[in-house]
Amino acid sequence: MKIARTDNFKTAWSRLEEKDKKSARKAIANLIANLNYPSLRVKKIKGTNSIWEARASCTLRITFQLDSDIIILRNVGHHDETLKQP
Repeated sequence: MKIARTDNFKTAWSRLEEKDKKSARKAIANLIANLNYPSLRVKKIKGTNSIWEARASCTLRITFQLDSDIIILRNVGHHDETLKQP
């Protein structure tokens, strides 16, 4: 699978601390390798048509969409703030 990043994702990424970026990098690598990787706990976000969330850590979430063989990264950050604007 390929990865694309929205401008919103790029902005959110720039605000992350280095330890969170490290967790997110690992989660993204696992997401590319296997969308059903157990620790990611991928699930569809309620109230949306095609936006999914994955866990990068206990508090860090990544939101994304799927388009053919492309994972479009939409947002990254701590749970509540990220899921308010997936």
